[in-house]
Amino acid sequence: MRIQIIIAAFIVALTGFGTFAADNIHHVAFHVDQNDPKVMNMTLNNVKNVKKYYDAKGEKVVIEVVAYGPGLMMYSEAKSPVKQRIAAMALEISDLKFSACGNTHRKMSKKAGKKVELISEAEMVPSGVVQLIALQEEGYSYVRP
Repeated sequence: MRIQIIIAAFIVALTGFGTFAADNIHHVAFHVDQNDPKVMNMTLNNVKNVKKYYDAKGEKVVIEVVAYGPGLMMYSEAKSPVKQRIAAMALEISDLKFSACGNTHRKMSKKAGKKVELISEAEMVPSGVVQLIALQEEGYSYVRP
C-alpha cells in the first residue's frame, strides 16, 4: 500500500511539473510613443533580449509592440528608421506582433492629406492605449522602454 502511494505521488509530481512547464507562456507588451530612433531601437533590442532569455530557458514568450502618437513613425513605410529591423524580426520571431494605433493613423493621414502607408508588418488596432489596457487585462507584462 505504501509503495502504491509513493508511486502515485511520483506520477502526480511528474505530471504536475510537466503541465506547469508546458503552460508557462510569458506575455509581454512594449509600447513606443516617441518618434525617436533611440527609443525604437531600444525597444527592438529589448524584444530580442526577452526572446533570447526565454528561449534559453526553454520557455515560450508572446510579444506585442504597440506604437501610437509620435511613436507610430516606427511603422511608417516612408519614414521608419527601423523598418528593416522590424521586417527581419517578424521573420525570425513567430510570436511577435506589431500593433499600430488606428486613432493616430487617422489623424496623421488627415494631416498629410492622404493615407499614411504603414509597413506590412504593422497590424492596425482601433486605439494603441486601449490595446495596451486590453493586453494588461489579459495578463501581459507591460514594458515602457
